[in-house]
Amino acid sequence: MKFIVCEKPQEFKLKEKEIPEPKEGEVLLKIKRIGICGTDIHAFGGTQPYFEYPRILGHELAAEYVKGNAEGFEPGDKVTFIPYFNCGKCVACRNGLTNCCVNIKVFGVHIDGGMAEYVTIPEQYLLHGQGLDYDQLALVEPLAIAAHGVRRAAVGPNDTVLVMGAGPIGIGLIQFAKIAGAKVIVMDINEYRLGFCKNELNADATINPLNENVTAKLAEITNGDMANVVIDATGNRNVMNDAFNYISHGGRFVLVGLQKGELTFSHPDFHKRESTLMSSRNATIQDFEYVMECLKNGKIDPKKYITHRTSFSEMIDNFGDLIDPKNNVIKALIEIE
Repeated sequence: MKFIVCEKPQEFKLKEKEIPEPKEGEVLLKIKRIGICGTDIHAFGGTQPYFEYPRILGHELAAEYVKGNAEGFEPGDKVTFIPYFNCGKCVACRNGLTNCCVNIKVFGVHIDGGMAEYVTIPEQYLLHGQGLDYDQLALVEPLAIAAHGVRRAAVGPNDTVLVMGAGPIGIGLIQFAKIAGAKVIVMDINEYRLGFCKNELNADATINPLNENVTAKLAEITNGDMANVVIDATGNRNVMNDAFNYISHGGRFVLVGLQKGELTFSHPDFHKRESTLMSSRNATIQDFEYVMECLKNGKIDPKKYITHRTSFSEMIDNFGDLIDPKNNVIKALIEIE
């Protein structure tokens, strides 16, 4: 079988090895779709925390079940899986927070992932396709991250939410915040993406910090209240630091994006607002199930933002184009047939 490995920053290589044989408690899957995500981009660029090279990337996956002893699964079934392998014993796992397990191994980050024709995984993480197609199944994981972030923020109908970053995770955040009944403002420096959010996702307002004063514009939109939920999906340190100025009194700031450095903010200003700062990492089975239900009932149609595709054999040559903002890429999928 063929696989693609990121040998070091800025270097992919296509290699071959034997198809893995599933061990006891594992299943063999044939990969059909691989979503290119921010983690893959940061890993390729050398800016991803908690990362070591060489590494096979890829954790937004849709697959065909090949073999194993997983109950209720048959060869040929369309599947996806939760790519966060947890220990089940630590303080987080004991409290049901498997998404932030002390000893977590994220497929394609801490261990080799799914940029391969076949993979084996522990059967406990396998999810039935529930009638969804491969394109939809490849987007379940990033949508689950977004759903988890919105759930962490406890977004409701009375909230005004500022989503910073209109990439694939940001788009999911927008959609789940809208489903929750909130007013949603989107901030990004890419006018194409802002237009997409306005026209396709019904964002209530947009802000481009390249040509607008964010604080002033946000105050104008909210009649001086500011956003009582701010969610970062940029992973940009400067954006995160500036965002402490965008939170309303009593507001919540949720960090979905991840960066390597430290955050700095005025404690007195943060304190007087009784602000809440929290991170949002990965997702739980509850989030995956919610996303799949939303896909099945049509509350979310992710196909509209699959803008680019490439074959597995051509991925290395095309990767630069797939991550170039000039090409108006919203979501790119790698196809294996």
